[in-house]
Amino acid sequence: MLKSRIITALLLIPVVIAALFFLSPLGFTLVTLTVCLLAAWEWGPLAGFTARAERIWVAIIFGALLVLTLFGVPLHHPSTHYLQIAFSLWISLFWWSAALVLVLLYPTSATLWRYSHVLRLIFGLLTIMPFFWGMLTLRQINYDQNPFTGAWWLLYVMLLVWAADSGAYTFGKLFGKHKLAPKVSPAKTWEGLVGGIITSAAISAVFGYFAPLQIAPLTLLICSVVAVLASALGDLTESMFKREAGIKDSGNLIPGHGGILDRIDSLTAAIPVFACLLLLVF
Repeated sequence: MLKSRIITALLLIPVVIAALFFLSPLGFTLVTLTVCLLAAWEWGPLAGFTARAERIWVAIIFGALLVLTLFGVPLHHPSTHYLQIAFSLWISLFWWSAALVLVLLYPTSATLWRYSHVLRLIFGLLTIMPFFWGMLTLRQINYDQNPFTGAWWLLYVMLLVWAADSGAYTFGKLFGKHKLAPKVSPAKTWEGLVGGIITSAAISAVFGYFAPLQIAPLTLLICSVVAVLASALGDLTESMFKREAGIKDSGNLIPGHGGILDRIDSLTAAIPVFACLLLLVF
């Protein structure tokens, strides 16, 4: 299991980096849209739609809504001046704040949404749509001046999340004693969370020094810390929905890693929250 996870990661990471730096705006949009469609397909069972036809319809509906929001937005410069983008990024802050409450109060909170397919679909849309626009807006930052600026920003956030995930796993295995959210994900610990923050802080310091990120250090620190905390929340939230659905993995598309949602659950929270703080708050 561990061997297949490592091999898959070693194969996927260069592909992801190549996509960030070398795809055209249209190509990157299509790839991101495809990832979101696969995530929507996997969200079907989390919302109570387990039949193949139902899951196809969930993916079609989510995809149609994402495509509709693209109209009127230039792909090379999806600025937060456009209402649908600003709304999606702002809504991510409200949704993940609400998700934090749902996780903290679980399983009591599940009585509010457990039997509502529509509400769980809305939760999925609130997860996937801000992620979609967070990816596009970060990737195309200052694209006209330097087509690689946004790629560096996205790579930075992804490295933060990957470092936090790896640090949390390592510190949790070595020192984990106090459960973070035992009713949602019994394996996660407070020691792991602290270890993830420390690891991502080290990555932030090194990356911020060498990469061309032109930003005030305090602003970068605030955005980074909140994004790392949001990534942990994204992981816990998906775990909560999977626990309610009675499934271990969202899919089996990626060998050793499960489904698309299992790999991007942290990013679905970290990327739109980081983009909102960077582009709208600061």
